[in-house]
Amino acid sequence: MDFQISPRIEDYRRRIADFVEREILPLEDDKASYDAHGNITLDLLGTLRAKARTEGLWCLQLQPENGGAGLGRVGMAVCYEEMNRSIFGPVVFNSAAPDDGNMMMLENLGTPAQKDRWLRPIAEGTVRSAFAMTEPAPGGGSDPSMIQTRAEKRGDRYVITGRKWFITGAAEASHFTVIARTSDDPRHGLSAFMFHKDQPGWEIVRRIEIMGPEEHGGHCEIAFDGLEVSENDLLVGEGRGLKVTQARLGVARLTHCMRWLGLSKRCLEIAQAYALERHGFGMRLADRESIQLMMGDLAMRIEVGRLLVMKAAWELERGGYARKEVSMAKIQVANVLHDAADRAIQINGARGYSGDTVLEWIYRYARQARLVDGADEVHKMVLNRYLVDEGRQFWSWLEGAAN
Repeated sequence: MDFQISPRIEDYRRRIADFVEREILPLEDDKASYDAHGNITLDLLGTLRAKARTEGLWCLQLQPENGGAGLGRVGMAVCYEEMNRSIFGPVVFNSAAPDDGNMMMLENLGTPAQKDRWLRPIAEGTVRSAFAMTEPAPGGGSDPSMIQTRAEKRGDRYVITGRKWFITGAAEASHFTVIARTSDDPRHGLSAFMFHKDQPGWEIVRRIEIMGPEEHGGHCEIAFDGLEVSENDLLVGEGRGLKVTQARLGVARLTHCMRWLGLSKRCLEIAQAYALERHGFGMRLADRESIQLMMGDLAMRIEVGRLLVMKAAWELERGGYARKEVSMAKIQVANVLHDAADRAIQINGARGYSGDTVLEWIYRYARQARLVDGADEVHKMVLNRYLVDEGRQFWSWLEGAAN
Protein backbone atom coordinates (compact mmCIF):
# COMPACT_ATOMS: atom_id res chain seq x y z
CA MET A 1 0.00 0.00 0.00
CA ASP A 2 1.38 3.37 -1.01
CA PHE A 3 0.63 6.28 1.29
CA GLN A 4 2.74 8.78 -0.64
CA ILE A 5 1.02 11.84 -2.08
CA SER A 6 1.99 13.40 -5.38
CA PRO A 7 4.20 16.49 -5.59
CA ARG A 8 1.18 18.37 -7.01
CA ILE A 9 -0.97 17.57 -3.98
CA GLU A 10 1.87 18.45 -1.63
CA ASP A 11 2.29 21.80 -3.40
CA TYR A 12 -1.38 22.61 -2.87
CA ARG A 13 -1.20 21.46 0.76
CA ARG A 14 1.83 23.62 1.46
CA ARG A 15 0.32 26.71 -0.18
CA ILE A 16 -2.98 26.24 1.66
CA ALA A 17 -1.13 25.88 4.97
CA ASP A 18 0.77 29.10 4.28
CA PHE A 19 -2.42 30.95 3.32
CA VAL A 20 -4.24 29.80 6.47
CA GLU A 21 -1.31 30.78 8.69
CA ARG A 22 -0.79 34.15 7.03
CA GLU A 23 -4.28 35.34 6.09
CA ILE A 24 -6.90 33.53 8.19
CA LEU A 25 -5.64 32.48 11.63
CA PRO A 26 -4.91 36.07 12.77
CA LEU A 27 -8.56 36.98 12.17
CA GLU A 28 -9.87 34.50 14.75
CA ASP A 29 -8.67 36.68 17.65
CA ASP A 30 -10.54 39.77 16.41
CA LYS A 31 -14.20 39.87 17.46
CA ALA A 32 -14.91 42.16 14.51
CA SER A 33 -14.23 39.18 12.23
CA TYR A 34 -17.40 37.41 13.44
CA ASP A 35 -20.99 37.93 12.34
CA ALA A 36 -23.96 37.65 14.71
CA HIS A 37 -24.05 33.87 14.31
CA GLY A 38 -20.39 33.15 15.05
CA ASN A 39 -19.07 32.87 11.52
CA ILE A 40 -16.78 35.10 9.49
CA THR A 41 -18.41 38.34 8.29
CA LEU A 42 -19.44 38.33 4.65
CA ASP A 43 -17.41 41.41 3.71
CA LEU A 44 -14.24 39.94 5.19
CA LEU A 45 -15.04 36.61 3.55
CA GLY A 46 -15.30 38.31 0.17
CA THR A 47 -11.84 39.83 0.56
CA LEU A 48 -10.26 36.50 1.55
CA ARG A 49 -12.00 34.64 -1.26
CA ALA A 50 -10.57 37.07 -3.79
CA LYS A 51 -7.08 36.45 -2.38
CA ALA A 52 -7.56 32.66 -2.46
CA ARG A 53 -8.68 32.85 -6.09
CA THR A 54 -5.66 35.01 -6.99
CA GLU A 55 -3.33 32.46 -5.41
CA GLY A 56 -4.88 29.55 -7.32
CA LEU A 57 -6.48 27.95 -4.27
CA TRP A 58 -10.12 28.26 -5.30
CA CYS A 59 -12.65 25.42 -5.56
CA LEU A 60 -9.96 22.77 -5.94
CA GLN A 61 -12.38 19.84 -5.75
CA LEU A 62 -14.09 20.43 -9.12
CA GLN A 63 -12.79 19.45 -12.53
CA PRO A 64 -11.05 22.18 -14.56
CA GLU A 65 -13.95 22.46 -17.01
CA ASN A 66 -16.18 23.36 -14.04
CA GLY A 67 -13.85 25.93 -12.53
CA GLY A 68 -11.73 23.72 -10.28
CA ALA A 69 -8.34 22.05 -10.18
CA GLY A 70 -9.36 18.38 -10.47
CA LEU A 71 -7.70 17.56 -7.17
CA GLY A 72 -9.40 14.18 -6.70
CA ARG A 73 -10.69 12.64 -3.47
CA VAL A 74 -7.26 11.76 -2.10
CA GLY A 75 -5.98 15.27 -2.78
CA MET A 76 -9.09 16.68 -1.14
CA ALA A 77 -8.45 14.63 2.00
CA VAL A 78 -4.98 16.15 2.29
CA CYS A 79 -5.97 19.72 1.50
CA TYR A 80 -9.31 19.94 3.32
CA GLU A 81 -7.61 18.87 6.53
CA GLU A 82 -5.15 21.72 6.09
CA MET A 83 -7.91 24.23 5.28
CA ASN A 84 -9.73 23.54 8.51
CA ARG A 85 -6.81 24.32 10.75
CA SER A 86 -8.81 27.53 11.00
CA ILE A 87 -12.48 27.64 11.88
CA PHE A 88 -12.93 30.06 8.94
CA GLY A 89 -10.81 28.12 6.46
CA PRO A 90 -13.03 25.95 4.24
CA VAL A 91 -15.52 28.65 3.24
CA VAL A 92 -12.64 30.89 2.12
CA PHE A 93 -11.55 28.29 -0.44
CA ASN A 94 -15.15 27.48 -1.52
CA SER A 95 -14.83 24.04 0.03
CA ALA A 96 -17.34 24.30 2.86
CA ALA A 97 -20.67 22.58 3.36
CA PRO A 98 -23.26 22.72 1.96
CA ASP A 99 -21.90 24.27 -1.27
CA ASP A 100 -19.09 21.72 -1.46
CA GLY A 101 -21.42 18.72 -1.60
CA ASN A 102 -23.93 20.47 -3.84
CA MET A 103 -21.25 21.34 -6.39
CA MET A 104 -19.91 17.80 -6.52
CA MET A 105 -23.46 16.46 -6.85
CA LEU A 106 -24.21 18.75 -9.79
CA GLU A 107 -20.85 18.02 -11.41
CA ASN A 108 -21.49 14.30 -11.16
CA LEU A 109 -25.18 14.18 -12.11
CA GLY A 110 -26.17 17.38 -13.92
CA THR A 111 -26.66 17.79 -17.65
CA PRO A 112 -24.46 20.37 -19.43
CA ALA A 113 -27.35 22.85 -19.34
CA GLN A 114 -27.98 22.20 -15.64
CA LYS A 115 -24.30 22.62 -14.84
CA ASP A 116 -24.25 25.93 -16.63
CA ARG A 117 -27.34 27.21 -14.85
CA TRP A 118 -27.02 25.72 -11.37
CA LEU A 119 -23.37 24.71 -10.82
CA ARG A 120 -21.36 27.47 -12.47
CA PRO A 121 -22.61 30.36 -10.23
CA ILE A 122 -21.84 28.35 -7.05
CA ALA A 123 -18.39 27.44 -8.36
CA GLU A 124 -17.75 31.09 -9.20
CA GLY A 125 -18.81 32.12 -5.70
CA THR A 126 -21.58 34.45 -6.86
CA VAL A 127 -24.36 32.46 -5.12
CA ARG A 128 -24.72 30.04 -2.20
CA SER A 129 -26.76 26.83 -2.23
CA ALA A 130 -28.77 24.46 -0.02
CA PHE A 131 -29.90 20.83 -0.11
CA ALA A 132 -33.41 20.32 1.29
CA MET A 133 -34.09 16.75 2.38
CA THR A 134 -34.69 16.47 6.16
CA GLU A 135 -38.28 16.85 7.38
CA PRO A 136 -40.11 17.19 10.70
CA ALA A 137 -41.69 13.99 12.02
CA PRO A 138 -43.30 11.91 10.63
CA GLY A 139 -41.20 12.83 7.58
CA GLY A 140 -37.79 11.62 6.52
CA GLY A 141 -34.51 12.21 8.31
CA SER A 142 -31.76 9.63 8.09
CA ASP A 143 -34.35 7.37 6.42
CA PRO A 144 -35.29 9.01 3.09
CA SER A 145 -38.03 6.43 2.49
CA MET A 146 -40.13 8.39 5.03
CA ILE A 147 -40.09 11.63 3.02
CA GLN A 148 -43.55 13.25 2.90
CA THR A 149 -42.96 16.31 0.69
CA ARG A 150 -44.70 15.65 -2.63
CA ALA A 151 -44.21 16.78 -6.22
CA GLU A 152 -47.23 16.38 -8.51
CA LYS A 153 -46.68 16.32 -12.28
CA ARG A 154 -48.87 18.83 -14.15
CA GLY A 155 -48.00 19.06 -17.81
CA ASP A 156 -44.32 19.92 -18.14
CA ARG A 157 -44.05 21.14 -14.54
CA TYR A 158 -44.08 19.71 -11.04
CA VAL A 159 -45.95 21.32 -8.14
CA ILE A 160 -44.29 20.81 -4.77
CA THR A 161 -45.97 20.88 -1.35
CA GLY A 162 -44.58 19.93 2.03
CA ARG A 163 -42.14 20.95 4.73
CA LYS A 164 -38.40 20.66 5.38
CA TRP A 165 -36.29 21.66 8.36
CA PHE A 166 -32.68 22.02 9.53
CA ILE A 167 -31.77 23.01 5.96
CA THR A 168 -28.22 24.29 6.20
CA GLY A 169 -27.47 27.63 4.54
CA ALA A 170 -31.04 28.26 3.41
CA ALA A 171 -31.23 31.90 4.54
CA GLU A 172 -28.27 32.86 2.31
CA ALA A 173 -28.86 30.40 -0.53
CA SER A 174 -30.03 31.22 -4.04
CA HIS A 175 -29.85 27.73 -5.56
CA PHE A 176 -31.73 24.87 -3.91
CA THR A 177 -32.12 21.15 -4.46
CA VAL A 178 -35.22 19.62 -2.87
CA ILE A 179 -36.00 15.92 -2.53
CA ALA A 180 -39.73 15.22 -2.96
CA ARG A 181 -41.96 12.21 -3.46
CA THR A 182 -43.30 11.67 -7.00
CA SER A 183 -44.78 8.22 -6.34
CA ASP A 184 -45.20 5.65 -3.58
CA ASP A 185 -42.75 3.23 -5.17
CA PRO A 186 -40.38 2.14 -2.35
CA ARG A 187 -37.25 2.37 -4.54
CA HIS A 188 -38.18 4.85 -7.23
CA GLY A 189 -40.60 7.14 -5.44
CA LEU A 190 -38.30 10.10 -4.82
CA SER A 191 -37.09 12.78 -7.23
CA ALA A 192 -34.66 15.70 -6.95
CA PHE A 193 -35.62 19.19 -8.16
CA MET A 194 -33.63 22.40 -8.45
CA PHE A 195 -35.15 25.82 -7.92
CA HIS A 196 -34.12 29.43 -7.39
CA LYS A 197 -34.91 31.43 -4.27
CA ASP A 198 -36.96 33.96 -6.30
CA GLN A 199 -39.46 31.38 -7.51
CA PRO A 200 -42.85 31.71 -5.76
CA GLY A 201 -44.55 28.96 -3.80
CA TRP A 202 -42.14 28.47 -0.91
CA GLU A 203 -40.94 30.35 2.17
CA ILE A 204 -38.51 30.18 5.06
CA VAL A 205 -40.71 29.70 8.13
CA ARG A 206 -37.93 30.32 10.63
CA ARG A 207 -34.20 30.20 11.19
CA ILE A 208 -33.76 27.56 13.87
CA GLU A 209 -31.49 28.54 16.74
CA ILE A 210 -28.82 25.93 17.44
CA MET A 211 -26.24 25.24 20.12
CA GLY A 212 -23.19 25.89 18.00
CA PRO A 213 -21.91 28.56 15.66
CA GLU A 214 -23.75 28.52 12.35
CA GLU A 215 -22.84 28.24 8.71
CA HIS A 216 -23.80 31.29 6.67
CA GLY A 217 -27.54 31.06 6.19
CA GLY A 218 -28.14 29.06 9.34
CA HIS A 219 -30.40 26.02 9.63
CA CYS A 220 -33.93 26.79 8.48
CA GLU A 221 -37.43 25.38 8.37
CA ILE A 222 -38.98 25.68 4.91
CA ALA A 223 -42.60 25.35 3.73
CA PHE A 224 -43.57 24.51 0.14
CA ASP A 225 -47.05 25.56 -0.92
CA GLY A 226 -47.31 25.16 -4.68
CA LEU A 227 -43.71 25.72 -5.83
CA GLU A 228 -43.65 25.02 -9.58
CA VAL A 229 -40.50 23.49 -11.04
CA SER A 230 -39.88 22.80 -14.72
CA GLU A 231 -39.16 19.22 -15.75
CA ASN A 232 -35.87 20.59 -17.14
CA ASP A 233 -34.81 21.21 -13.54
CA LEU A 234 -35.35 17.59 -12.52
CA LEU A 235 -31.95 16.11 -11.64
CA VAL A 236 -31.14 12.74 -13.28
CA GLY A 237 -34.81 11.88 -13.89
CA GLU A 238 -38.11 11.17 -12.19
CA GLY A 239 -37.82 8.49 -9.55
CA ARG A 240 -34.04 8.81 -9.24
CA GLY A 241 -34.02 10.90 -6.09
CA LEU A 242 -32.57 8.12 -3.97
CA LYS A 243 -29.61 7.95 -6.36
CA VAL A 244 -29.16 11.70 -5.94
CA THR A 245 -29.20 11.50 -2.13
CA GLN A 246 -26.68 8.65 -2.14
CA ALA A 247 -24.38 10.48 -4.55
CA ARG A 248 -24.74 13.74 -2.63
CA LEU A 249 -24.41 12.48 0.94
CA GLY A 250 -21.76 9.79 0.53
CA VAL A 251 -18.99 12.14 -0.55
CA ALA A 252 -20.30 14.97 1.66
CA ARG A 253 -20.01 12.78 4.77
CA LEU A 254 -16.40 12.11 3.91
CA THR A 255 -15.54 15.74 3.22
CA HIS A 256 -16.98 16.62 6.62
CA CYS A 257 -14.50 14.15 8.09
CA MET A 258 -11.62 15.63 6.12
CA ARG A 259 -12.38 19.06 7.54
CA TRP A 260 -13.05 17.79 11.08
CA LEU A 261 -9.59 16.21 11.19
CA GLY A 262 -8.15 19.69 10.71
CA LEU A 263 -10.15 21.00 13.65
CA SER A 264 -9.15 18.01 15.79
CA LYS A 265 -5.49 18.69 15.13
CA ARG A 266 -6.03 22.38 15.94
CA CYS A 267 -7.46 21.45 19.34
CA LEU A 268 -4.42 19.32 20.08
CA GLU A 269 -2.16 22.12 18.91
CA ILE A 270 -3.74 24.63 21.31
CA ALA A 271 -3.61 22.12 24.17
CA GLN A 272 0.06 21.34 23.54
CA ALA A 273 1.06 25.00 23.46
CA TYR A 274 -0.68 25.73 26.75
CA ALA A 275 0.63 22.60 28.48
CA LEU A 276 4.19 23.62 27.59
CA GLU A 277 3.90 27.04 29.21
CA ARG A 278 1.54 26.46 32.15
CA HIS A 279 3.15 25.53 35.49
CA GLY A 280 1.42 24.25 38.59
CA PHE A 281 2.56 22.49 41.78
CA GLY A 282 6.18 22.76 40.75
CA MET A 283 6.07 21.42 37.17
CA ARG A 284 4.78 22.07 33.70
CA LEU A 285 1.47 20.52 32.64
CA ALA A 286 3.31 18.97 29.69
CA ASP A 287 5.50 16.99 32.10
CA ARG A 288 2.58 15.38 33.88
CA GLU A 289 1.90 11.79 32.86
CA SER A 290 -1.87 12.34 32.84
CA ILE A 291 -1.50 15.10 30.24
CA GLN A 292 0.90 13.01 28.17
CA LEU A 293 -1.58 10.13 28.14
CA MET A 294 -4.34 12.45 26.94
CA MET A 295 -2.16 13.90 24.18
CA GLY A 296 -0.85 10.56 23.00
CA ASP A 297 -4.31 9.00 22.88
CA LEU A 298 -5.73 11.90 20.86
CA ALA A 299 -2.79 11.85 18.45
CA MET A 300 -3.35 8.14 17.83
CA ARG A 301 -7.10 8.47 17.36
CA ILE A 302 -6.70 11.38 14.96
CA GLU A 303 -4.29 9.27 12.92
CA VAL A 304 -6.79 6.37 12.89
CA GLY A 305 -9.35 8.83 11.53
CA ARG A 306 -6.92 10.03 8.86
CA LEU A 307 -6.27 6.46 7.71
CA LEU A 308 -10.00 5.67 7.52
CA VAL A 309 -10.66 8.87 5.59
CA MET A 310 -7.82 8.21 3.19
CA LYS A 311 -8.95 4.64 2.56
CA ALA A 312 -12.47 5.85 1.79
CA ALA A 313 -11.11 8.62 -0.45
CA TRP A 314 -8.96 6.10 -2.31
CA GLU A 315 -11.94 3.78 -2.78
CA LEU A 316 -14.08 6.61 -4.17
CA GLU A 317 -11.28 7.72 -6.46
CA ARG A 318 -10.95 4.26 -7.97
CA GLY A 319 -14.69 4.21 -8.71
CA GLY A 320 -16.10 2.38 -5.69
CA TYR A 321 -18.93 3.45 -3.41
CA ALA A 322 -16.96 3.24 -0.13
CA ARG A 323 -20.15 2.97 1.92
CA LYS A 324 -18.57 0.91 4.71
CA GLU A 325 -15.44 3.02 4.69
CA VAL A 326 -17.34 6.31 4.83
CA SER A 327 -19.52 5.10 7.71
CA MET A 328 -16.47 4.00 9.70
CA ALA A 329 -14.71 7.29 9.04
CA LYS A 330 -17.80 9.28 9.98
CA ILE A 331 -18.14 7.56 13.36
CA GLN A 332 -14.44 7.74 14.21
CA VAL A 333 -13.77 11.33 13.17
CA ALA A 334 -16.97 12.82 14.59
CA ASN A 335 -16.17 11.33 17.99
CA VAL A 336 -12.49 12.22 18.00
CA LEU A 337 -13.36 15.83 17.10
CA HIS A 338 -15.68 16.06 20.08
CA ASP A 339 -13.15 14.46 22.41
CA ALA A 340 -10.26 16.58 21.11
CA ALA A 341 -12.20 19.76 21.85
CA ASP A 342 -13.33 18.47 25.24
CA ARG A 343 -9.87 17.43 26.38
CA ALA A 344 -8.21 20.55 25.04
CA ILE A 345 -10.66 22.61 27.07
CA GLN A 346 -9.90 20.48 30.14
CA ILE A 347 -6.15 21.03 29.73
CA ASN A 348 -6.64 24.79 29.21
CA GLY A 349 -8.99 25.03 32.19
CA ALA A 350 -11.03 28.22 32.44
CA ARG A 351 -9.07 29.67 29.51
CA GLY A 352 -10.40 26.89 27.27
CA TYR A 353 -13.97 27.46 28.41
CA SER A 354 -13.67 31.18 27.76
CA GLY A 355 -13.69 33.10 24.49
CA ASP A 356 -9.93 33.62 24.70
CA THR A 357 -9.35 30.61 22.43
CA VAL A 358 -11.44 29.04 19.65
CA LEU A 359 -11.84 25.86 21.69
CA GLU A 360 -15.31 26.74 22.98
CA TRP A 361 -16.36 27.56 19.38
CA ILE A 362 -15.07 24.19 18.18
CA TYR A 363 -16.69 22.37 21.12
CA ARG A 364 -20.13 23.78 20.34
CA TYR A 365 -19.65 23.03 16.65
CA ALA A 366 -18.31 19.52 17.34
CA ARG A 367 -21.43 18.23 19.08
CA GLN A 368 -23.38 18.32 15.83
CA ALA A 369 -20.77 16.15 14.08
CA ARG A 370 -22.25 13.00 15.61
CA LEU A 371 -25.68 13.93 14.18
CA VAL A 372 -25.26 15.53 10.75
CA ASP A 373 -25.40 13.29 7.66
CA GLY A 374 -26.48 10.35 9.80
CA ALA A 375 -26.15 9.84 13.54
CA ASP A 376 -23.49 7.49 14.94
CA GLU A 377 -26.11 4.85 15.61
CA VAL A 378 -27.36 4.89 12.00
CA HIS A 379 -23.85 4.32 10.64
CA LYS A 380 -23.24 1.51 13.14
CA MET A 381 -26.45 -0.14 11.95
CA VAL A 382 -25.22 0.21 8.37
CA LEU A 383 -21.94 -1.46 9.29
CA ASN A 384 -23.76 -4.30 11.05
CA ARG A 385 -25.88 -4.86 7.95
CA TYR A 386 -22.72 -5.24 5.89
CA LEU A 387 -21.27 -7.57 8.54
CA VAL A 388 -24.35 -9.81 8.43
CA ASP A 389 -24.34 -9.89 4.62
CA GLU A 390 -20.60 -10.35 4.13
CA GLY A 391 -19.47 -12.32 7.15
CA ARG A 392 -15.70 -12.70 7.20
CA GLN A 393 -15.48 -10.92 3.83
CA PHE A 394 -16.29 -7.70 5.70
CA TRP A 395 -12.52 -7.43 6.30
CA SER A 396 -11.32 -8.71 2.92
CA TRP A 397 -8.41 -7.16 1.02
CA LEU A 398 -8.61 -6.05 -2.59
CA GLU A 399 -6.31 -8.08 -4.80
CA GLY A 400 -4.25 -6.10 -7.29
CA ALA A 401 -2.51 -7.14 -10.46
CA ALA A 402 0.48 -9.48 -10.21
CA ASN A 403 3.89 -7.84 -10.17
